[in-house]
Amino acid sequence: MTRSHAAVWCVVAVLGGVTASRSLAAHHGTLVSYDREKAWTAKAVVTEFRYVNPHAQLYFDVTEDKTHAGQWSGELLPNPAQLIASGWTRKRSLEALKAGTAITVTVAPARAGGMVVLIMRILNEKGEELLGGAPPPGAPARPLP
Repeated sequence: MTRSHAAVWCVVAVLGGVTASRSLAAHHGTLVSYDREKAWTAKAVVTEFRYVNPHAQLYFDVTEDKTHAGQWSGELLPNPAQLIASGWTRKRSLEALKAGTAITVTVAPARAGGMVVLIMRILNEKGEELLGGAPPPGAPARPLP
C-alpha cells in the first residue's frame, strides 16, 4: 500500500470515528437535564400515560400543592425495555396509570425550566410504589443491590 492510500484510509477511519461519536453524544442526557437537588413530591391526577421510546411519558395535574399547581409532563428514567424487565409491561402500565388515577409523584424539575420533570417515583393512593424507587427528597439514599 502506498503512502497516499494509507493517508486516505486514515482520514476515512478518523471521519468514521467522529461520525460515530457524534451519534452517541446525540442522546439527550436525561440525568443532566434535570435538577435532582430540587426534587419535590406532590399528589396528582394522571391525565395521560404514553409507553414510548426512548422514555415513557406521564402527564399529570397537580392541584393541591399551590407551589407546583398546574399541568405537568414528565419522563420516566427507565426505558420501555427496562420497564418490561422489571415487570411493567405496556398493558400493566396503561392499566395502573390510566387517566383519572390519583397518584403521588416525586420528580426532579428540568434545569431549563417549564412544566417538565423527570419522574423519580410514583405511588398509588394506597401508598404502594408503582414505578421508581428513587428516595424522596430529604431521605437517605437507598443502598445499591
